Formats: sequence, C-alpha cells, structure tokens
Amino acid sequence: MSKTQALFHQLADQLSDVVFGQSTLVNNLLIALLSGGHVILEGVPGTGKTLTVKVLAKLLQAQFRRIQLTPDVLPSDILGTNIFDLNSREFVLKKGPIFTDILLTDEINRTPPKTQSALLEAMEERQVTLDGESLPLSNLFWTIATQNSLEFEGTYPLPEAQLDRFLFKLIVNYPDPAAEKQMLLRSHTAGRSSQNSLAKLEPIATVEQCLQAQREVRAINIHESVIDYLLALVERTRRHPDLSLGASPRAAVAWLLASKAAAWLAEREFVTPDDVKTVATPLLRHRLILRPEAQLDGVSVDPLIQSLLNQVPVPR
Repeated sequence: MSKTQALFHQLADQLSDVVFGQSTLVNNLLIALLSGGHVILEGVPGTGKTLTVKVLAKLLQAQFRRIQLTPDVLPSDILGTNIFDLNSREFVLKKGPIFTDILLTDEINRTPPKTQSALLEAMEERQVTLDGESLPLSNLFWTIATQNSLEFEGTYPLPEAQLDRFLFKLIVNYPDPAAEKQMLLRSHTAGRSSQNSLAKLEPIATVEQCLQAQREVRAINIHESVIDYLLALVERTRRHPDLSLGASPRAAVAWLLASKAAAWLAEREFVTPDDVKTVATPLLRHRLILRPEAQLDGVSVDPLIQSLLNQVPVPR
C-alpha cells in the first residue's frame, strides 16, 4: 500500500465516522475524486449531502466554496464579472465562487438552464471565459452538485450535454435504522457541541497529495481484454431497444478512468472486470435515456444497467 493509498483509506474511515450509514456513497465519492470527475448527489433534503462535501473538503485542506442556487441566480454570480473601479479608472475582475478547489452547487436543478450551462466550460476544460479572456481554474477543481428528486416542484432537469460532464450520479438514500440510531445517540451525547464538530476535524491530506493520487490512478494497468469488455458494454447501451440514448465516447473514457480508481482504492495495480462493474451504475444512470414507451412499461435505469452487465460475457 502506498502512502497516498493509506491516506485515502483514512479519508474513507473519517468520512464514514461523520456521515453514518453511507459507506457506498463515501467510496464512490473518493473514486470520483481520484478520477477528477464531477458528481451529482441526488436525494431528499436532510440526508447529509452538503455535510458530506464540507467534511471531505475540510479533511483535504482544500479551498471550498458553496453556491446556493435559486431561480434568480445569474451566470455572473458563479463565474464573476469585470467591475469598473472609479479610483483606478480601470475594469477589475471580481472572481466568482467557481475559482476554488472544491465547488458545491447546492440544488442545481432549482436554477434555470442558462445558469446551469455556465458550468459547462469549467467542468470540461477547467477554465472560464470572461469578456473574451480565458482564466484557468484550480488544478484540482472538482464540482459536486446536489439536487432534490425531479418529482419535486420548481425543478429544471439538467440538459444531456451537462449531465454527460458529470462522472457519477449518486443517490443518497436514508440511512438504515441502526445507523440512524447511532446518529441520534451521538447527537444526544454531544449536545450543542455537535454544531462545532466540523470545526474540530483535523485535516488528513493535502490538495497536492490528492493530485499525486490522481497521477497514480492514471498509471494503473488495464489488460486489452478488459478494455474490450468495457467497450462491449458501451456498445450494448447504444443498441438496447429500451434506450433512446446510450453511453457516449466521453462516458467510455470516464468509465475506464473510474475503473482504474476503483482498482487503486482496492490496492491493486491492474483493473479487473469487477472494477468495471462496480462503477457502472453511478456512471451510467444519468447518461442513459429511456424511450417513452419503455417508461410507460415501468422500465427503470438502474435495473436495466444490471441487466446489461449480466448480458455481456466477462473475460477470463
């Protein structure tokens, strides 16, 4: 186990100790971070989506900014704008919250598509363009967007072009009864001091160590037969009769990198088909679009992904 792998195992343990009953969520968040891929967290209010991201940023000693998105938020509120300074008689750039290491965009589906699209260039190219000038973002720049279920009122579905730029869509469910009881007991014991628990957290890693871990992930080996297996799965999504939109080439590249991150976290130097399967559902669930007739027949995406995994032979 390398030093950076040990640090990420500590991160997982510390996160799980703060966010009860969400071990799968924690593991997938770390895989996304190692892949450099952005994440959508979807769940009902009060399930700890924002808390999880704040804790992770604290443990990484990363610069953290949060935007509460509402219908009246403008693109300039995220990116920034040039303001005329009366003293210097020049325009001065006032940078928006996007200039950070970890950006949390809370309730992204409550802001209109024009504002949502302000994130497209930043997510893909890690830069923003203001008044014709391209400005680089942090080397780590990582976006985590939270959203409530689309069945709720006052929400705007994200366009497919933006969805494809998110590596994972993670569903944050209610914790199981045992974990929720543990949470209540700790809250009862801690009393008011529980409000200061985030401030008391000690950092475990640094941004540079995180970037080093990303470099180690890219060096993980993958056999050609596993690449062929991944491509066969991608091709199956494009030919499935219940789907009007399958996985894109960008999704295939992201799938490969996420599989490498899963192997790295498991302390292996190579990718296995199980790594490809592990990340399949969070990677595909927001990219695959069901045909209207399939929706009427009650087909849902997650079971369809599991069916696809069962249909493609696993290489030996």
